Amino acid sequence: MSDNLTTRYIEIQGVEQSFKTAKGPFCALQDVSLTVAKGEFVTLIGHSGCGKSTLLNLIAGLTKPTHGNLICANREISGPGPERAVVFQNHSLLPWLTCFDNVYLAVERVFGASSLVTGKTPEGKARLKERTDAALALVGLTHAAHKRPGEISGGMKQRVGIARALSMEPKVLLMDEPFGALDALTRAKLQDELLAIVAATQSTVVMVTHDVDEAVLLSDRIVMMTNGPAATIGEVLKVELARPRSRVELAENTAYLHYRKAVIDFLYTRQSHVEKMAA
Repeated sequence: MSDNLTTRYIEIQGVEQSFKTAKGPFCALQDVSLTVAKGEFVTLIGHSGCGKSTLLNLIAGLTKPTHGNLICANREISGPGPERAVVFQNHSLLPWLTCFDNVYLAVERVFGASSLVTGKTPEGKARLKERTDAALALVGLTHAAHKRPGEISGGMKQRVGIARALSMEPKVLLMDEPFGALDALTRAKLQDELLAIVAATQSTVVMVTHDVDEAVLLSDRIVMMTNGPAATIGEVLKVELARPRSRVELAENTAYLHYRKAVIDFLYTRQSHVEKMAA
């Protein structure tokens, strides 16, 4: 792989996104440019309405930009694809299927006889089952494989969603506040598990979050967005903390506290006018 492809695995070039409304065009994003290296963990953070999820949807290919270009692995992003898997805040599991079957659906779609998405020889059912079992094992859910979503906790449901995404062996994992609806203890546990999974898979990750501590703990770089409308990238903070990372050890780490303060300063001092206007 060329050095250019390694360092510029995802390229966002002068992107603008506008939407038609009853009051006329609404500009959500303006002049957004960013590169993400292969294997890098990047978080997008900012106040509500700053276009974080809009930008993630553009990378996923779920929407197309009004202006600008998005590229992944030297190919223009023109729509959704199995090389870019998405994990949403809402796990979006099919309630009548077991955890195993929810993951198996994705595996079959990408690797099975019913799909030529990968351009490779379709795999048999035994191999598809192996892939499904491996994905569930990766998130610690082998014991719950035959339970339905209504029979497991919110944290476990989110793990199934992550397993489903990872089962497709994506080049890029896109996560839209995947732990935002969980209680603090469950969220912390899944953050730690995500650190281990990313280390094992060497995934390239772009994640939307509102949580400053989550951003610093997980990220190689934190992309801080200005307030909308016409939001853009205000600042990019490089997080130079050694991996593997331990939340307990980082709690009193001076570098960790410095990064945390820098993000808080950006969000609540330099980009605080949204809250003031709403007060």
